Amino acid sequence: MSTAALSRPRPARMGPADVLRVGGAGLRSRPMRVFLSALGIAIGIAAMIGVVGISTSSQEELNRRLAALGTNMLTVSPGQTFSGSQARLPQQSVRMVGDIASVESVSAIGRTDAKVYRNDHIPAVATGGISVCAARTDLPATVGATIVDGRWLNAADVRYPATVLGARAAEQLGVFRAGDQVWLGGRWFTVVGILAPDELAPELDSAALVGWPVAENELGYDGYPTTLYTRVEDRAVADVQSVLGATANPENPNEVDVSRPSDALAARQATDDTLGGLLLGLGAVALLVGGVGVANTMVISVLERRAEIGLRRSLGATRGQIRTQFLCESLLLSALGGIGGVALGIAVTAGYAAYQGWPSVVPAWAMAGGVGATLVIGGLAGFYPALRAAKLPPTEALATA
Repeated sequence: MSTAALSRPRPARMGPADVLRVGGAGLRSRPMRVFLSALGIAIGIAAMIGVVGISTSSQEELNRRLAALGTNMLTVSPGQTFSGSQARLPQQSVRMVGDIASVESVSAIGRTDAKVYRNDHIPAVATGGISVCAARTDLPATVGATIVDGRWLNAADVRYPATVLGARAAEQLGVFRAGDQVWLGGRWFTVVGILAPDELAPELDSAALVGWPVAENELGYDGYPTTLYTRVEDRAVADVQSVLGATANPENPNEVDVSRPSDALAARQATDDTLGGLLLGLGAVALLVGGVGVANTMVISVLERRAEIGLRRSLGATRGQIRTQFLCESLLLSALGGIGGVALGIAVTAGYAAYQGWPSVVPAWAMAGGVGATLVIGGLAGFYPALRAAKLPPTEALATA
């Protein structure tokens, strides 16, 4: 080894703390530009965290509602005959379905041709889409219906002009408390109860429900049920669903429609998830735009600080140290935007969930992924400016400063 090589001073090593300190000093010298660049990153991350958080909170609310409502209810309704006309369920279908071993309870409603109005002065065509249905006394226990005012039909009044209104029907008729009367089937019926909205049986919301006997005696109802509601043991839902049509209508099982209402709620959630995917893509675009902002900030920083770069190189800083400094600045800038975006996304999720009455849930993977994505974006955005800064010759940098 030559004497010149031994006498050449070794460049000072920069530890992690030194790198952070130098990188932080570079950001502090341009606070407004740093804030705007970090804001672009934050908006993209907040959009992504918000979409994931709101979607997860919505899913958690759906799971909570399904747990409360139960996913073991099956409905049976008449389908179409071979000729295309409306089929009918046998009058004994309720009893036959109830004989299945794994069925816990079964009830039914039957649609009548009667109409209901607020009073006897309403034009006949102004039905408001409200149907009149015969109902069994065990219907609320089977479908999980809740009475918000009054009570349900009992054995004492199913033969008399008494009715329970669904939530939408009561609102349209302007009935807000039990005890009022409505004009039903050409005579006055007393409202004995009002139902809360029912998600598993939404058809009840727009119905006026009367006792089965009074429907047959006073409203011309033929006694054929139009919808059966069946509660099944959880472990046997699939098995019962496969035989329910043949049991309800043994002669024409192909004319029976069997459905699971909770599947409709899950399908609606899947639609919401599709929209969430679109919004997630928009958030990714916003994040990309934020990354371009970081790259632009770092390129301008290199141009503005050519004198600083030349001076540091003249004092012994290596190209690697210059490259590390500018790369550190880019990563710090992106990390600031990422952390701010995660905090903003959590706040948006919490606010929206509170407004909707949902539990607020933001997955840990989404938060970690948000910060990780910003670091990747920052590293890519700062790589070229860092290389450009490191390649500046000291004499040229000082001469053009």
